Amino acid sequence: MFLALSRIIKYGFKNFLRNGWLSTATIAVMFLALFVLQSLIIFNVVATTAITSVQNKIDISVYFKSNVTEDEILNLKKSLEGLNEVKKVEYVSQDQALAEFQARHQENSAVSQAISELETNPLLASLNIKANNPKEYAAIADYLNNQTLSPIIEKVSYAQNQVVIDRLISIVDTAKNGGIILSIIAAIIAVLVAFNTIRLAIYSNRDTIGIMRVVGASNNFIRGPYIVEGVLYGILAGVLSFAVVVPLITYASPYVANFIPDMNLQTYFASNFLRLLGYQLIFGIILGVFSSFIAVRRYLQV
Repeated sequence: MFLALSRIIKYGFKNFLRNGWLSTATIAVMFLALFVLQSLIIFNVVATTAITSVQNKIDISVYFKSNVTEDEILNLKKSLEGLNEVKKVEYVSQDQALAEFQARHQENSAVSQAISELETNPLLASLNIKANNPKEYAAIADYLNNQTLSPIIEKVSYAQNQVVIDRLISIVDTAKNGGIILSIIAAIIAVLVAFNTIRLAIYSNRDTIGIMRVVGASNNFIRGPYIVEGVLYGILAGVLSFAVVVPLITYASPYVANFIPDMNLQTYFASNFLRLLGYQLIFGIILGVFSSFIAVRRYLQV
């Protein structure tokens, strides 16, 4: 069995080298398919981090009327924390709001002077609410806009923040769907090219195949080299596409960090190096074996 397997692998390498230009063209197309797929994986990671980063910066702020007591505000805070949609609620008192406002504008003497001349605190107490999912802010806003709460609530900030995150999610979803479609198209083209390469290899070796049949070679022994050839296409295309991605990640990492401070693309890539390389090799081998198997089934009648 070991001898037969080694011969199958040997003949597979011979077929691969014999059809040099066809093999190069097949690897090039499979390389493009795998490169698009790898890019889609990286994009998905970046997009998810971007959404999470934006989501962490967005919340709903509920401002209360100046005559509302702290107990009333804390009671509402407690009821909000009981909602399934709510992740976190932070209470900001009037004094805390004033201190934060002064800290933000401490270099602006005009603002600082105007605040110091006021006899009363002009800022309102508020609750900052974060949702578990950005799509749940609408439900939280509906809860706050209830008529029973209108006597204590001055204003609810919702619409502007929701527009920002909805647009981001829409852009990312569109890009993801486009990447998936592009990956599928590239994979289909790669399978068709590899299929035709194996078909031509079978046709060019038809005399050798006939002799092997006459001398009693098994069906698996005749089919095996072409499957090995497909595996070689997939492995080489996977390694080459991954080798191209590595310097691109290094180059793009600083730009991604400027856009998303929470994302270190180079660190993510380094920590997931083997897993990402494994994906490339597995997908490449699947493409190569699938196209070879179909060609063998269709054109190699053994």
